[in-house]
Amino acid sequence: MNKLSDLYKGVILEHNNTPLFFEKRPAAQHVIEAYNPLCGDKFKLFLDIENDTISAATFHGYGCAISKAASSVLLSKIQGQSLELVLNQINTYFDILDTKNPLDTEGSKMDEEMNAFKAVQQFPERRTCATLAAQALKDFLGATSIR
Repeated sequence: MNKLSDLYKGVILEHNNTPLFFEKRPAAQHVIEAYNPLCGDKFKLFLDIENDTISAATFHGYGCAISKAASSVLLSKIQGQSLELVLNQINTYFDILDTKNPLDTEGSKMDEEMNAFKAVQQFPERRTCATLAAQALKDFLGATSIR
């Protein structure tokens, strides 16, 4: 039970209770569906891209605390970022989830919000929740000519 309470501390609860960029924007240039049929988490990512840069990104939908918080953190990280940097951030996030120790980048501690999801390692069945939006965005960017 203690491991479970660790999973829902701080960043995850904060972003679940008060998600950032949680807004429907059906008129966005791109609407990406992120759906996990095993647990029912379902979000839409609304993106506007200009000059290979995310000019606006929001999400809306429903899911568990982990998927909602992970989507909120992701969307807060990609605002105004180049598509190349967004892909790098997603890959770094996946690396964080898969390594035992906090990752360092250029000698400094990696982003604390992203590292908060390392607790998912104790619950492998929740990894899909933590990566739902990131994987959908990565798939979209990889499948389009927007790069």
